[in-house]
Amino acid sequence: MDITAIISSHPLPIILFSAWLLDICLGDPMWLPHPVVYMGKWIAFGDKHLNKGENRRLKGAVFAVLSVVGIGVFTWGCFKMIEDDSIFRILLSSIVLFFCFAGYTLRKEVRMVFEALERSLEDGRRQVSRIVGRDTEQLSAQEVRTAALETLAENLSDGVIAPLFWFMLFGVPGAIAYKMVNTLDSMIGYKNDKYKDFGCWAAHIDDVANYIPARITALLIIVAGGIKRRHLIFLRKYGPQHASPNSGWPEAALASILDCRFGGSHNYFGKEFYKPYIGDNPRELTFADMSKSIHICMVAEFISFVVCIIILTI
Repeated sequence: MDITAIISSHPLPIILFSAWLLDICLGDPMWLPHPVVYMGKWIAFGDKHLNKGENRRLKGAVFAVLSVVGIGVFTWGCFKMIEDDSIFRILLSSIVLFFCFAGYTLRKEVRMVFEALERSLEDGRRQVSRIVGRDTEQLSAQEVRTAALETLAENLSDGVIAPLFWFMLFGVPGAIAYKMVNTLDSMIGYKNDKYKDFGCWAAHIDDVANYIPARITALLIIVAGGIKRRHLIFLRKYGPQHASPNSGWPEAALASILDCRFGGSHNYFGKEFYKPYIGDNPRELTFADMSKSIHICMVAEFISFVVCIIILTI
């Protein structure tokens, strides 16, 4: 059997492996146009023209649902026009799926935060502002490190496990639709005066879409860090102790392994927002903690992809 026949007979595992390999090798190169940029422009367009006047919640709900369903159906329709299991379709699917993963970029950004802190607190604050939504101007060095590691854990779910989960259920259209869900939430899913109505549905859809992936991510982190009973007890205690129904689970899993404390009050758009503490050991986080956290997340990612590729191959 030639290579073309082998590829055509096992398209899904090859698509997934190729997309994963591209993310590992390339991350998000600046020279490559990223679909999230265009999603962001679409959401900004909707925000500008719909987030005003009356019925903002209804308009936000319709906009969010149509955006998610629309991009999923559009992607599905585009692939339907291409011959099933053709090399071109497999290649295009791999590239689109690659855009849905952000494991490499996430790890790179978190490492850059800790490296920036080695230079100065201002550099650290400036660098962490690239990956968090909170105000960073007044963060201490410890708060900068905490924010980076919280983001690492949370976005292992958002940027790797969740798109993988939805790919396994609905293929590439499912993964790209999830990416729209996540982008909507990151742009308008806030509880401030501007978005509490218009972004309400975007936030709720994101909560539903991440419910299972967040808990899978937490278990993967525990497995990657070496399963211990105390880690599971910690996860059960602190996983639900978060303002978000999902973010606390991967954060609690990582905090249990590091034996540290995440959470606490932060400012968003100039207003204080309380996040319950995850853990009770307020020790100083270190560069070594960052290295260990990145290693754990890489192992968790490896386990998830290998398991999914095996499932698709069987």
